[in-house]
Amino acid sequence: MACLKNKSGGKKRRPRRTLRQQGTPHATGLHNLAGDCLLGGEMDTSSVLMKNLKAGQLYLVFALLALNSCIAAQSPPAAQEARTGRLSQRIPAADARFHYQGRIDYSDTNGPVIIWQASQISIDFEGDALGLLFDDAKGQNFFNAQVDGSNTVVEVKEAKMASPATLTGLGPRRHHLVLFKRSEANTGTVRFRGIEIAPRVRTWAPVLPHYKLTMEFIGDSITVGACNEDGVTDQWDDRRTHNCALSYATLTAAAFPADYRNIAVSGMGIVTGWVPMKADEIWNRLYPSTNSPLASLHTWTPNVVFVNLGENDDSFPRAHGQPFPAGFTDGYVALVRDIRAAYPDAGIVLLRGGMFGGAQSEPLRQAWESAVTQLEATDKGVSHFVFKHWTSTHPRAADDRIMADELIAWLKQQDFMQPYR
Repeated sequence: MACLKNKSGGKKRRPRRTLRQQGTPHATGLHNLAGDCLLGGEMDTSSVLMKNLKAGQLYLVFALLALNSCIAAQSPPAAQEARTGRLSQRIPAADARFHYQGRIDYSDTNGPVIIWQASQISIDFEGDALGLLFDDAKGQNFFNAQVDGSNTVVEVKEAKMASPATLTGLGPRRHHLVLFKRSEANTGTVRFRGIEIAPRVRTWAPVLPHYKLTMEFIGDSITVGACNEDGVTDQWDDRRTHNCALSYATLTAAAFPADYRNIAVSGMGIVTGWVPMKADEIWNRLYPSTNSPLASLHTWTPNVVFVNLGENDDSFPRAHGQPFPAGFTDGYVALVRDIRAAYPDAGIVLLRGGMFGGAQSEPLRQAWESAVTQLEATDKGVSHFVFKHWTSTHPRAADDRIMADELIAWLKQQDFMQPYR
């Protein structure tokens, strides 16, 4: 008890210790002081309690502010900016530290248009968070945003913000970013504006891959990688599941490794198909459109060109009760000769297969073999390969892997590939 009686019957008070004498933290000291006052009975209890509680609250506020200042002082700038949502340092798309790969529209260097599937943008940066800047999106665009090998699928659709627009939780160290356009050109295009990072952190030009050769793949949905992450049935409404990064073309290029271009359009044929444009109207264009300007083919040239066309020339007329197009062989030969004129030193590989038409259609086989015979007879740089593996739907990722392995094994045996081993 706080109050005791002495032998004479009077009250004897127990000495009250101060907070300094108690040697306890302030909160405990305030508690003890309030208890002593209650039992002492000589002070206004409510008044003292209020004063002490206010003092305790003020102490806690100051303590929290001090702790926050400590944490902020010790955290890297990028971590602080990520917590507050401020990524105020903008690296514009025209910055020389960005490395671009692909058939890209550079008419506005501050906002190059990313067109074709398998186009890539890379840069190294420092910090815990990264903002991706896009605008002027047309249709559907999907990118693999790979930071240090960890992938996030980024969606950029017409009249909508990129999702996600910011990558966080990356850690304060140096990182390597690769943006890979996984969706096809005829589905959508988008203008790249650059990145946003925290202030006071750095960016670098990336260390570039050591490519042994260059490759160009000209084809249709099989080459695009359409539907390869779909379920049992093909679907075309949401292109998120059409992943060019897992196409046989990408896997083949990676095996050597090769810098490559994927100039393919789903539904496109030599004479007819499921889309209005034909291969000879598109293969050398900047955009997948007949009214597009021509691409600058002299700025990047392939060592090897692959042509995989004919599936839609078979499937479209068959679906509509029509005969196989009579002009296929002549059209195919004319296309390949145009490619040869553009790339006089390239090896040209004529491909067939991957789906029902290329594997099972007799009219397509005969017309294609006739074209191959004519081309190989007059051009020693032309060769051909037929895939053994095929599917009734569009190839899935596992099928793409099998097709790529077949093609890779064959390429490694060819004399024209010897310089690139």
